[in-house]
Amino acid sequence: MSESPRLNEPPVSRHAPLKPLWHPVAWPAWIAIGIGWCLSRLPLPWIFALGRLLGTAFYYLVASRRRIVRINLRLCFPSLDPEATEALLRENFRHTASGVLEALLPWLNPARDLSPHIDVIGAEHYHNARAQGRGVLVLAAHFTVMDVISAPLGRLGGFDVMYRYNKNPAWQWLQITGRQRYFEGVVEREEIRLALKRLRAGRAIWYAIDQDYGRKHSVFAPFFGVPAATIVATSRFARLNHSPVLFMTTSRDLVRQRWSITFHPVISDFPGTNDQEDASRLNAHIESFIREQPAQYLWMHRRFKTRPDDERGFYSKS
Repeated sequence: MSESPRLNEPPVSRHAPLKPLWHPVAWPAWIAIGIGWCLSRLPLPWIFALGRLLGTAFYYLVASRRRIVRINLRLCFPSLDPEATEALLRENFRHTASGVLEALLPWLNPARDLSPHIDVIGAEHYHNARAQGRGVLVLAAHFTVMDVISAPLGRLGGFDVMYRYNKNPAWQWLQITGRQRYFEGVVEREEIRLALKRLRAGRAIWYAIDQDYGRKHSVFAPFFGVPAATIVATSRFARLNHSPVLFMTTSRDLVRQRWSITFHPVISDFPGTNDQEDASRLNAHIESFIREQPAQYLWMHRRFKTRPDDERGFYSKS
């Protein structure tokens, strides 16, 4: 489907203007990017080994994140004994560090072809959904495999991605330019009108639905049996454009040194007539995906930060 010339006009930013790329606030980020550029040239076995090594180091060094992961695991897997919980926590740190390193490969060494190491499963579900001509909502959860799979996704055609604004000009530049190499549309998550415009033009919008964005645009729906603030935008997007909705999940095989992308069938009878029920259905899907590979979910974010009025916060230290 052809797009109008206005479709790709940059939206008006709702954020304060970024400082210049050369501003001192960006210097530490530029140093990190320079180191990342060098690391992205390492052989793939070295990348995997370094990810495991850094994950082990961060487990011991970053106590605040270790605490958040431990709280999340205890909430979601209460039947695990302390030893099993700690083993899962350590493995999760290894996968998380690997995910950070892997993002360097497509962003800072785009000439490197990772396709032979990435399996795409169920692509027919994506193509069949796009063939309906109403755009596609490709839902994701925050697994630790993210941007390393950009090239094969871009080659599927019609794929746009939503991202979270970063106030550091260097990181903002890196995430936008890195993704624009593979995706025609790179849409900031608050630019809802632009996302809907691209959806109506038949594009596929890839975005994650599993973070806590507060009460304003959310309902409380069970996630591993715990009420979690869950966004309702997915149902409303789908209603506005009658777009098919499907999940895409990703995984990493540390032994075989491979990644995989899996497109799942279109969710039937979605959206329904009730935001609460829709949110519960989506959380149930995500929960089932996590149970297949619990060490590869991004447990470091505070998924249960927003609480019902009568509940005390899980992450407070007092």
